[in-house]
Amino acid sequence: MSAQSLQSMVPRFLRSRPGRGVYQLLRLLLVGVFFWPGLSKALAPQEFATTIAAYGLLPEPLVTGAAVLLIALELIAAGGLLLEKRGALLLLTLQLLLFMAVLGYGIHLGLDIDCGCFGPNDPEAAAFHDLRGALLRDCGFLSAIAYLYAWRFQNRLRPAPWLRTSTGQASSKEE
Repeated sequence: MSAQSLQSMVPRFLRSRPGRGVYQLLRLLLVGVFFWPGLSKALAPQEFATTIAAYGLLPEPLVTGAAVLLIALELIAAGGLLLEKRGALLLLTLQLLLFMAVLGYGIHLGLDIDCGCFGPNDPEAAAFHDLRGALLRDCGFLSAIAYLYAWRFQNRLRPAPWLRTSTGQASSKEE
């Protein structure tokens, strides 16, 4: 198979019905991956703050506020992606990149701690502290996000704005 034929196959697949199915499946997977753990962390924010503190990146007075902010952003982004709202995928991407950077930092320091990814009820966290595995998993999620961006670009999907004016017109605020 030549490189040129591969280049024409990818856009065709992205515009096909199976390509749309993959888009919907990955989108819902990402919603679940961010919403469920966000909800779990929201029910026990202090436990998530303890995990954040274990990385040693923030001064103690900022840890709880950072935990609450990250939880809120995780839930908002997941809800926005579920509803196809403008900027939600970007917010998820930025959060995932932040999480990956923190995991890389923890690996660099040789920390043996729970990544904090899936909240306090994560059975994997009780069994082992595998920052490298979490980073690898996040690379997979980043690949899924890349597919969503490619599908949106190829199909010219422009997600809806978060707010609408009283006349029903979309707000002029762009992503």
